[in-house]
Amino acid sequence: MEIKYCWRCKMEVPMLDKQEFAIASALYQKGFRVLKKDRQERFKELLDYYNDLTGFKETEPNAIMHHSLEQIGPDCEKCGKPYRTPKAKLCAACGNKRMLTE
Repeated sequence: MEIKYCWRCKMEVPMLDKQEFAIASALYQKGFRVLKKDRQERFKELLDYYNDLTGFKETEPNAIMHHSLEQIGPDCEKCGKPYRTPKAKLCAACGNKRMLTE
């Protein structure tokens, strides 16, 4: 887990590493199989896992599904916020253009 800026949430949040996100993803999928009408109750295991792991009181299950370190790019050389994706060439926060070496 690492604290990074989330461009969707417009704030710094705990981003999950590969293993942590795999567990969260399984709990998210499990929430769809739970036969309860209340959304918070359906995804309680996921929310509890994320909140216990990070100390961040997330209430939106969908937000957790984009808080993955593998889904964001490296930090921008100019502003320090991460690129939106690993292959992004333009920093959405400051407009900096990066050269991809791949």
